[in-house]
Amino acid sequence: MALFAELRRRNVLKVALLYVVASWLILWFVQNTGEVLGLPSWTNFFLSLLLLIGFPVALLFAWTYEITPSGLRKAINVEQTQSIVYKTGQKLNAAVAVLLVLGVLALLGEGLLPKFEFLVPAVPQGEIPASENTPPEIRSLVLDNGLKIIVWPDHDIPNVAMYNFVRAGGRNEYPGVTGISHFLENIMSLGAEELEPGANGWNYAYTSNDVTVYASGFPRSALSDVFEAEADRFETLQISPALLEAGRQMAYSKRRLSVADNDFGMLYEQVRAAAFVAHPYQFPVVGWPSDIESLTEEDLGLWYQAHYAPNNRAIVFAGDVTAAEIFALCVKYFASLPAQDPLPSIRTVEPQQQGSRRVLVNAPVRAPSLHIAFHAGSAADASALPLRLLLNILVGNASSRLHRLLVEDGELALSVDGFQEEGLDPGLIYLYLTLPPDGDPAVVEQRILEELQRVIDDSVTDAELENARLFALADLQQVLSTGAGRASALGNYEVFRGDYEALFAVQDALAAVTAAELRDSAAKVFRSENMTVGVLREAAE
Repeated sequence: MALFAELRRRNVLKVALLYVVASWLILWFVQNTGEVLGLPSWTNFFLSLLLLIGFPVALLFAWTYEITPSGLRKAINVEQTQSIVYKTGQKLNAAVAVLLVLGVLALLGEGLLPKFEFLVPAVPQGEIPASENTPPEIRSLVLDNGLKIIVWPDHDIPNVAMYNFVRAGGRNEYPGVTGISHFLENIMSLGAEELEPGANGWNYAYTSNDVTVYASGFPRSALSDVFEAEADRFETLQISPALLEAGRQMAYSKRRLSVADNDFGMLYEQVRAAAFVAHPYQFPVVGWPSDIESLTEEDLGLWYQAHYAPNNRAIVFAGDVTAAEIFALCVKYFASLPAQDPLPSIRTVEPQQQGSRRVLVNAPVRAPSLHIAFHAGSAADASALPLRLLLNILVGNASSRLHRLLVEDGELALSVDGFQEEGLDPGLIYLYLTLPPDGDPAVVEQRILEELQRVIDDSVTDAELENARLFALADLQQVLSTGAGRASALGNYEVFRGDYEALFAVQDALAAVTAAELRDSAAKVFRSENMTVGVLREAAE
């Protein structure tokens, strides 16, 4: 008891109490502000270790100056009110009193503790989903500069997928700068060498008629590093002459692989150019060769400034993250980017086609190709889903109507397939076939038109419709089974439908589609005066 009284009188216990409470406050502060301040993940552990080591050191100093003979001798020749013991005791009494008050407030409720707003701005909470069909953990946020952020947390795997959507594609281009969106994508990818996701990561980019998308996947531990690199990529554009020419060579290479040396791409480019006479969907995404050759650093800089502004982008995250930490990082790295004036809308509307159009491409090919394109609606049109199901019935798998008719039974084609362009503006329903070397495109075209007329006259069977629904649901579930698929799907529905929550209405919408809707959609689209036919074959001798 005498030792305890002496320790208390000599301030050793006060030092111990002060150290413990101060350590707790330091750790609490770092935990609550570390993410926004950009502190590394090991900060808490390092501080805990440092404070743990410091505790016996502090006690040792207190013991030395308060209890040991050498420490006491320093106080013998001075007045009590001027001694180290007295001064230290008074300061410790005040410090302990303040810390004890804060400790009591902490016990009563964390909301009573200081939030340090003067050091760290409050992290936005984001918007909760409006639909009960949407997973409740998803959050969205629009920064003051217009940047849209969507987060879908999933903590099953410690990885993150990030999709950065830029609303710039072929539809925004015009003669003289065709392919500039794709060209800039090459430049951005070449100039982002520091964006390395590591051994367990990946990244890629693509450009379409409507958007340019930069996608990456990485371990959760690389989150801050990826944000820093992505912010640098989208903050400034620096193009050296060497980088400009490297991007040009990449554009040439992709054009050669996708068009010049590709039977499908060669004919597809010509059919689209014939199908669209007014709308910029007529331009190839990779650009016309003369435009690729003439694009300058100034062209790219102006395009970047106008189209890569935060109010023209949307970023989607899916994986082992929380909305709070993503929003905090977005505020830190992206909130300072200035918004730009909204881009002018694409006012050109493709006029209704008044008759069939035909394209013949002569090239040294082993087998002829037949392409048939019909004008249809946009991604947001009510007919998009019925047409998607109808296309599955026609060419979706080995049991589809056209496959059985032309490949298995008639042996008129080697393969048949198709796709639906669901873009911001009305696109095409596109059928493409590879024929035998001696195949007759005219005969195959006639058989296709007869089968399409049969759909218009008789619709589809209940079994066909149900199978198409099942295929569509299976495709959707497969997409949403991965973080990358989730991020991609959320972004596509946000950009093309105007609301990411529309993704979670698809299942109910599929169940509501009727055979009559498929028949009506077919009657509207599959008309001979609404089609463009392309044939690729060897030149006749």
